[in-house]
Parts: sequence; C-alpha cells; structure tokens
Amino acid sequence: MNYEAHFADALARLRDERRYRVFADLERLAGRFPRAIWHSPQGPRDVIVWCSNDYLGMGQHPKVIGAMVETATRMGTGAGGTRNIAGTNHPLVDLERELADLHRKEAALVFTSGYVSNETGISTIARLMPNCLILSDASNHNSMIEGVRQSKCEKQIFRHNDVAHLEELLRTADPTRPKLIVFETLYSMDGDVAPINRICDLAERYGAMTYADEVHAVGMYGSRGGGQAEHQGAMARIDVIEGTLAKAFGCLGGYIAASATLCDAVRSYAPGFIFTTALPPPICAAATAAIRHLKSSSFERERHQERSARVKAVLNAAGLPVMPNDTHIVPLFVGDPEKCKRATDLLLTEHGIYIQPINYPTVAKGTERLRITPTPYHEDALIYALAEALLEVWERLKLPLKSRVLAAE
Repeated sequence: MNYEAHFADALARLRDERRYRVFADLERLAGRFPRAIWHSPQGPRDVIVWCSNDYLGMGQHPKVIGAMVETATRMGTGAGGTRNIAGTNHPLVDLERELADLHRKEAALVFTSGYVSNETGISTIARLMPNCLILSDASNHNSMIEGVRQSKCEKQIFRHNDVAHLEELLRTADPTRPKLIVFETLYSMDGDVAPINRICDLAERYGAMTYADEVHAVGMYGSRGGGQAEHQGAMARIDVIEGTLAKAFGCLGGYIAASATLCDAVRSYAPGFIFTTALPPPICAAATAAIRHLKSSSFERERHQERSARVKAVLNAAGLPVMPNDTHIVPLFVGDPEKCKRATDLLLTEHGIYIQPINYPTVAKGTERLRITPTPYHEDALIYALAEALLEVWERLKLPLKSRVLAAE
C-alpha cells in the first residue's frame, strides 16, 4: 500500500484548484513594524507587511514587551501543565479578571487560541442545553462552524446579517426549546458589521441566548476597546462574548466572557479547555498589559481608523476595486484565484510588499481578493507606494480598474 500517494494526490488537487497555500518566512522588526525581513529563497529582503492581524501594532508596544520579559524572567517560560494540573498561573487569573472587566461580565475563561475558544465554547455550551437549536450566520468563521458541528445539535443557517430570515427561523421554533444564536460582530473578509441590537431584540423576544464572536473588533472599537458590542451599545445584552488576544492585543490566546455560572460550566465540561496546557505566564502578562493600555488609550484606535480611511481614499482615487465597508478592513476585489496569487507574488518579489492572497475556501469562488489591513504605523509614503505597486500589478495582469477620480488630499 502506497500511503504517501494519498497525501500527494490531496496536495495535487489543491494545486489544480489554485488553493495550495505558500507561507512567507517573515521576521518582524520590533520598533520598525510594519517593516519586516522576508527570508526569501534568494536570501533576506526588506518588506512592508500590509496584511497583519496585529491591527494596532501592540505586539511591539514597550508595555507589552516589558510585561512579557519581566514575567518570563521572574516565572519562567511555560505554564507547566493544564489548568487542572499546575497550569493555573497567577498572571492567567489576572488576565481572566481583566477580560471580564473589559466586557462588563461576571467572569471570563481563557483558551489557547481564538479558534479553540469558539470550537470548544460553542460545542460545550450547546451540548449542556438538552435539545438545543443553534442558529448560525451563513458567514461565520470556520471555528464557529466546527463548534456547531461538534455540538451535534440541530442547526439552522440564517442568511448573512439577515434579521428577517433569523426571525422566520425563531418564529417556527418551539418556544420552550433552548436556542443559541451565534454570529460575528465584524466579518473580516468583507469588513461588514452585524446589527447587534436587532439580533438581541429577536433573542429577547423569542427566548434565545446570544453568542458573539468579537475577534476582529475587540480592542479596536468602543470607548475602552470592548469591541463592536460596546460600540453599538449592546454589550450587556449579549450572553457570551468571544474574543482573541492575538489580533488587536498583539499576543496569543482566545477567551469567552459571560456569567460566572456559564464560564464555570464550560471550565468543567469543555475538553478543549480541560485537556490542554494553559497559556504561559509571560503571554498572559503581556496580554493583560495590552488590554489595560487600550482601555485607557484611544490614540491607537483613532489613528488606526484614520489610516484605514486614508488607504481606502488613495486606492479608490487610483481606480482600484476597493470593496466598500465602514470598518478597518480594506478588501481589494480580484475574482480569480490564479491572478490573486500571481498579484501577491509580484507585489512581494518586485515591490517588497507582503499581502497574502485570499482564495476559496476562505471566501466563495469568484470573490477572491487581497485583504489589506492598515495599522497606525503605515505612514503616507507607504500608502502611496502601495497604490503605485498595485496599479503596476493590475496593469500587468490585465485586471480591471474603476474609473479614476482625483486623489483626496
């Protein structure tokens, strides 16, 4: 039996479908972000990163680095075990308290990643409610889809951000049946936001729980960085808020924030929490420092929004096909997987600009795109260089432009 052939065939299928992923070997430069070193096949090269999820650059903030270094020096590197076996370190306990306060909830529970917090959080919460019906937004992240699937509960999919369709499904459900509505507050591929208060209105009317994924919004919206729920004045109305420490907070890990009883139940029943090593103390301390800073500082959020708006204005003025939204995400439509990959290869090798192509299954076939994520550290010169490089690549690949307008000053 040639077992290797199965794996080779699987990889060949991905290449044929233009879905094979190539990773760029990057070395970020603290204090110089978004500048980085790309360890290319031909050797190291300076590049500008335009697709990082370290949205606010907190991964290089002196307070965050300082907290990590001090804690590693004092406590060592690893957690030493699962939460149940020696792994509940004091910085982790502090972090959970900080997260609960951020979202104005009774408690929070930290996981090893945002993916795990969704996958194990949703599945455990739903399983603990007999005969639970899950109502899931059609555009939810893969981690949420896996959480729904692993719950083995009945699910119904409502059209993306369509509250009328959600109400149809709720209206036909048994009023006495437990129901869990799961959705994202900000969808990272299109940059659109959920109508949170309208979803909560329906949840209250039909007796459903709400579970909101804030991973692309936490730290970045709201007066203290509580996310889109805080921004829309709906934080107290959501039963479970899920977030990440790996994007705006510049660290690693995921979490849920909810009532003390719900968090305790998940802590006690969730395999993805019980049977894995806890986050190390230095990472917990760094994340706590980032959260505390962003609770009191609005500079990063304001600068970030201004930079995102500037990028959109410059690219739109150049006639590039920016997909419109009101958030920090800047999607640039391509619509062809091969040209999408080719465009990013040209940007990297010839212009020193790193943007990862976004192809199926991350987005639907025919909607392939570049996903640009400005940070507070992308100054005007970098934005103009990006626009010029994109125009050159668009012309070379014969990709369509919109009609040009005068650049906004």
